[in-house]
Amino acid sequence: MSISAKAVSELRKSTGAGMMDCKEALKESGGDIDGALDWLRKKGQKVAAKRADRDANEGIVMAKTDDAGTTGIVMAVSCETDFVAKNDGFIEFADSLAQLAMDKLPETKEEYLALEFEGGTVAEKLIEKTGTIGEKLEISGYHKVTGENIASYIHAGSKIGVLVNYKAGGNGEASGFFRSVAMHIAAMAPTIMCPKGLDLDFVKKETEALQAQIQAENELNESENLGKPIKMIPEFGSRLQMTPEVIAAAEAKIKEELAAEGKPEKIWDKIVPGKLDRYISDNSQLDQTYCLLSQVYALDDSKTVAEAVEAMGEGVELVEFKRVAVG
Repeated sequence: MSISAKAVSELRKSTGAGMMDCKEALKESGGDIDGALDWLRKKGQKVAAKRADRDANEGIVMAKTDDAGTTGIVMAVSCETDFVAKNDGFIEFADSLAQLAMDKLPETKEEYLALEFEGGTVAEKLIEKTGTIGEKLEISGYHKVTGENIASYIHAGSKIGVLVNYKAGGNGEASGFFRSVAMHIAAMAPTIMCPKGLDLDFVKKETEALQAQIQAENELNESENLGKPIKMIPEFGSRLQMTPEVIAAAEAKIKEELAAEGKPEKIWDKIVPGKLDRYISDNSQLDQTYCLLSQVYALDDSKTVAEAVEAMGEGVELVEFKRVAVG
């Protein structure tokens, strides 16, 4: 049968499918729109099944906040290639998905995938789009954040998105400051707020791996005569391991070394705090990797993020953050 250009155009507009797919769907359904939609869904299911084991490491990250600036969502819509990720149609589709999330504010990714969207669910629409685009599509990350104030940041290229929940404490500069913190989070990729959030067994294993890595680097340096400074092998990897007894022992050792160096005891109180801070820093490298508040603030390397927040004044607080990335 003859399929009109108008029918093809209407189907394309409602589904975003390619012209040839729409024409084939209408031909197979005898011109029936519902039948054509069903044909496109089945095609999507077949393509999705074939590409289920593919890696969807490209895509786009979207972040949106409400007008009050108290609620936001950040999510990643992933695909297989950068070519598709930069396609205007894919970007428009991702934006419509993000707007749906902002309108409905589901708590979890599972709730989001079950939302009604364009005649089906989000999950079904992703499968349908897989058929028309020809690549595996998925929601690879989703978070909703609610608080007194929400700062958002999308990294250049839309590959990383961050939401920061904060309290301004009446400081008019808090909005700009926490946007900068969001930029720091995008760049430094912390996973938790502070060392208390780390698992002790994980810390022990990672500390052993760190010690072994530094030992191997030192041995290579010596054997190859590379002339690089020998790195100190840390006793610990996190503040989580440094009990009050450990800190007290470290302080006592520092004082013993000062005495052995002949430093007058009356000036120890000026020297010990700095050396103790250095000891803690040397033995908390995992905190600096994973914990936001322990990291050196990217916009002022004289402070940690915790110190930068404290410097903003009383009542200013970093409550929560969420980071989503593709790739």
